[in-house]
Amino acid sequence: MASSTDDDNIPESHYHFNASTLALSSKTFRDPNLLQTSLQARLPWTTKPTNKGEEQNLYDEELIPPENFTMIATWVYRSSFPKKKNFAFLKKLGLKSILTLILEDYPELNMKFLEANNIKLFQFGIAGNKEPFVHIPEDKICDALAVILDRRNHPILIHCNKGKHRTGCLVGCLRKLQRWSHTSIFDEYRRFSHPKSRSMDQQFIELFDASQVWKLVDKNWVPNWEVLENPW
Repeated sequence: MASSTDDDNIPESHYHFNASTLALSSKTFRDPNLLQTSLQARLPWTTKPTNKGEEQNLYDEELIPPENFTMIATWVYRSSFPKKKNFAFLKKLGLKSILTLILEDYPELNMKFLEANNIKLFQFGIAGNKEPFVHIPEDKICDALAVILDRRNHPILIHCNKGKHRTGCLVGCLRKLQRWSHTSIFDEYRRFSHPKSRSMDQQFIELFDASQVWKLVDKNWVPNWEVLENPW
């Protein structure tokens, strides 16, 4: 896995916010707190005085990322459930797809946003892995991973409610396909699920057989990720 990058050594140009720049600067956006702080500080929505001495916002809407938002791979993002205040930010990502893991019907307000921006919705409803009664279905995780591993669906955002446990399980399984060590996978899972990590989630990730995903994947559209374990 690539080593972390010192934020102080990153050129200012890497923070010029658009989807292309994010794709080239994935190392910058591994920490959700750093991401939100950096965007708020560096995006050009600063104010300037008018002729009357008043300040005027140069942008109609503030760009606010959803909680737990970060890039996990080129053109692939994760977050909590997007709210109305996050729509302007998501629009800047140029999303083609959103993959949700919630069981409930997608809210009407969010559906209108998707329709207005030509964003496709993939829904794989999964209950939280709250031990000892509920277990995450492997077939839904495999189907969700097949969607993520199809470039035609990129850029794509993955979310559940809080962007912690269910999203963490899916991302953890993706990391196995990316040949991450269990230590690194669980470190990432715990960082996003803090302060309450679930041992059943981590056990699911550890036992998940990532090889079964490939039979669902179209090899012609697999992302060009160097770390991806490609069986072909």
